[in-house]
Formats: sequence, C-alpha cells, structure tokens
Amino acid sequence: METVDSVGIAADRATIMAMDDMDVPQCEVGELPDEFGGTAVLLDVREPDEWRGGHAPGAQHIPLGDVPGRLGEIDSEKELFVVCHFGGRSQRVAQYLQRNGFDAVNVVGGMAAWAASGRPVVTDDGSPGTI
Repeated sequence: METVDSVGIAADRATIMAMDDMDVPQCEVGELPDEFGGTAVLLDVREPDEWRGGHAPGAQHIPLGDVPGRLGEIDSEKELFVVCHFGGRSQRVAQYLQRNGFDAVNVVGGMAAWAASGRPVVTDDGSPGTI
C-alpha cells in the first residue's frame, strides 16, 4: 500500500514525465562550467541509489519525483544545468522547470557523458564514485 507521500511523489513524477517536447536549451558536458556552487547549479535528478553510487562534485541532488515539491530549493539566480543518467529524465525536468519560470539547460548524455569525458565522479564522502 502506498503512503500519501509516495502517492504525491508518483503524481509529481507522472506530471514531469508527461511534459510535451517543448524546446529546452541543451549543452554538452564540455560546455559546462568547471565548478558548481558559485554562479552555476548542476541539478542531478537521478534516484537516490544512483546518486549514492557517484555524482558530480558540487552537484545538487533532487530526485525527479521530488522536484515539484522542492522548487524553492533551486536557486533561480544561478545558471541551472539539469542532469540524469543519460539525458532523458533531465530533459523532462528541464521542460518542467522552464514552465515554472527557471532558465534550465539539459545536459546531453547525462552523467554517462560526464564520466566518459573524464570529469570526476565522487560519493558523498568525497571518495571516487561510479556511474
């Protein structure tokens, strides 16, 4: 049996995944800033188990289904790049964010492209991670 919270998250996830193919700016990993936190945010929308395995240093983690309820945690004053594993989920989240007043950019190829480009992947304790 689902709890009220899991029902809400499932509904939020369905809302995001049902977004149409609205044009959203795209960028390749090589076009991303070298660091995040100062003037740019890398929003990782992967599931918690994916995040625990490894993520980009300085990334902010909000799983896809949690994004609608956590919009206030996303700094709208900074450059916003959205990433997932391969780029599909992040595309949908970027569309959702665009419709909600954010200037979101999708990272083409996601964390798979990030890791393939040689960029660092870390765990929460700073040790090397995997994608």
